[in-house]
Formats: sequence, C-alpha cells, structure tokens
Amino acid sequence: MLTWEYPPRVVGGVARVVHDLSHRLIKDGHEVTVITYNEGNSLEYENDRGVEVYRVNNYMINANTLIDWVMQMNFNMIAKANQIIVEKGNFDVIHAHDWLVAYAAKTLKNSYDLPIVATIHATEAGRNGGIHNDLQKYLNDTEWLLTYEAAEVIVNSNYMKNELQRLFGLPYEKINVVPNGVNTTLFSGIDRDYNFRRKYAMDNEKIILYVGRLVYEKGVQHLISAMPKILQGYNDAKLVIAGKGGMLDELKEQANNLGLGNKVCFAGYLGGDDLKKMYKAADISVFPSTYEPFGIVALEAMLSENPVVVSDIGGLDEIVDHRVNGMKSYAGNCNSIADSVLELLYDEQLCANVVKKAKNKVRNNYNWNKIAQDTHFTYQKAICQSMAEKQKRQIEQERAQKNKRTRNTNNDIINLLPFRKRESYA
Repeated sequence: MLTWEYPPRVVGGVARVVHDLSHRLIKDGHEVTVITYNEGNSLEYENDRGVEVYRVNNYMINANTLIDWVMQMNFNMIAKANQIIVEKGNFDVIHAHDWLVAYAAKTLKNSYDLPIVATIHATEAGRNGGIHNDLQKYLNDTEWLLTYEAAEVIVNSNYMKNELQRLFGLPYEKINVVPNGVNTTLFSGIDRDYNFRRKYAMDNEKIILYVGRLVYEKGVQHLISAMPKILQGYNDAKLVIAGKGGMLDELKEQANNLGLGNKVCFAGYLGGDDLKKMYKAADISVFPSTYEPFGIVALEAMLSENPVVVSDIGGLDEIVDHRVNGMKSYAGNCNSIADSVLELLYDEQLCANVVKKAKNKVRNNYNWNKIAQDTHFTYQKAICQSMAEKQKRQIEQERAQKNKRTRNTNNDIINLLPFRKRESYA
C-alpha cells in the first residue's frame, strides 16, 4: 500500500482507512506492507501488529511547491519499494491511495509488472466545485492518470462511482464500490465523562458536535450560521467544533460577528481517547458537508450512539435515511440544518429510535471484515487481469519470434537459389 498518511500522521480520513483495512487483511492471512510519509519523530520502520510500515523522509531539501514536495515523496517511495523488493521479493499487487502516490505506483507497475488497484477517496473537481486553475488541472490530470494505469479502481460510494465515470470516462465495470468502515469495538468501555464534558459545556447545555477538517467543503460555516436559529428555539445548546484547518480564523470571526462567542467552542484537533470522549459527551453530531465522498465521522458518531444530522449529498446521503437512522438537511442551507437539529432536541423518542437503528446499520454494513473481503476480491480481479495480459504478451512475442524464424528460413532458401531464379522469385 502506498499512502501519504498513516498513523500517527493523520491528515484526513485516508490514514484511518489504510490502518484499519491493513490490519483486517493481516487477520485474514495476507501480508501487507505500507509505504508512507514520515512526519515528526515516527519510526522509519515499524511492525504495527503484523503490518510492515516503512516511512520515507524528504530529507533536507525544501520543496518550492506542493507538486515538488509530492514528487520528492514519490521518488523516495520508489527507492524504498525497490529496496524491499530486492531484500524480500516481489509483491502481488500495489494498492495506491489517491493522486499523491500516483507516480510511485506507475513506476513500480512498469518496473516489476505489477497490477495497481487505486482507491480514489475524493477528487479535485469535487473538492473545488470544478477545475479553476492550473494547479487544480494538474491534480485532476494526475487523478485521471492513476485511474488509467490501475487495473481496478475502488471508490467508497455510488456517488463517487458516478463522479469518476463522468470526470474520467472510466468503464463502469472497472469501478468497484467498497465503502469505508469503522472498528465496531471503537467505543467499548467508553462512557460519558462528565469532568471531560465540563471543559466544553455546562451540564444543562446540549452539545452539538462537529468533527472534521476546517475547510470550505466540510460546510462548518453553514452550521455556525444555523446556530442563531437553533439558540432561538433551544437556548441551552453549545456548538463544539473539533478539528483544524485553514478556515479556523475565518470561522472564529464569523462566530464573533454573529454574537456567538460563548456558544461556539473551538476545541482544536482531538484524537485517540479524547475524540471518543467527545463523541460520548455530545448530544447531537452534525456533518454539514457541501462535498463528501463518504463520511467516516458519521459512522463514528452513529456507533457512539449519537444522533446525527448530515447533508443530503455524496456518501452521507447513502449512509443516512431521514428520520430512520438520522436526519438530513439540504446541503449549504443553514435553516434546514437548524430545523433538523431542533427536531432532535425536541423529540427524545425520535433520538432513541434513530440511535438504535444507526448503530445496527453501522455494525451490519460498515464492518471491516466485509470490507476487507470485498477489497481482496478486487485484488484478485486485478491480479487475474495482469496474468491474462502477461499470457497475451507472451503469445504475441512467441508469434512474432515464429514469424521472424519463418522469414529467416525463406530468405535462406532464396539465397540458395541460382542468381537468375532468385531474381525471378523476388
């Protein structure tokens, strides 16, 4: 597996997907090697409960641009993969996660005749509502290159399958929908910690929780805009925003301009047990994305027995059935967000019903056992295709050699003929 993030380096949802999928594949008897980027003081090699993790550095070279930095990372991933193959032997398949590792995957494919399975977790066009500048076009083209070079492509929702088919013209049968999952024992032994909760809200306040990156497409700005209406209907409410990102200062200014200084808490990035405690401390979780290929955070909240409100878009729309296992709101519509939140705040029976059904759906549909099996089936498809192509190339080479031998034999016969006959024959 090639990925630019793997715990303890966590940028988005890719790190958790690669981590949980790798460990489930190990339990199923497969051998998994992860090559990733090294950040901070992480070990360059680690046996992570059976998963062999190699982390590469970008050394002392300061990249001028994002693209330069990504290319340096890819060169170092290639070097590390070459070293592993020389020492331990070849792999059966390359699993490449997103465009950031496209060139390493392509190089290893061509060097060692290996099939690529590519997972596209999100697209540049989707994140930005289209392609608007040269950098975005480069990233979009790199995404296309990775899907073109891959024998099979994995996406995490039908929404993403349609998006890739539309953007890149991929054959439908090449795109496999394998949802992301969550560890179903994630909250075992975790109860509501009231001392932890009091760091963020008073006992009488209902916590409305947002977890995720603070970027435009996650829609947290619309949730902040919904708070005045929510507070008008239910004053004992507090919005806790857990995450980091480029919009932090802008969002703080928005909250202050709306007079929400004491009703919006920016908790920063939470990980590990703190994140689990935060889910348990919350009363409602809201994920108001305007673009969301999947939405692992919604699964985590549902598993934590937290009623959720999500946008009616992308993977979130496929996870949640309105008023059955959660609530939906119109994407980008703060009034709609407020209405769904208030309905949950007013109706305890509705909360109890959606929580029970949500938890059952996560356990049945989004467990890593099933997801790993579906991923392994995709690997098998890619490997079989690769073997068939090798056999085809071998047959073509043998045919070409046979034709060459036939031509050489005919030329030898011609050369044995008398001069006149050879000329006439020719």
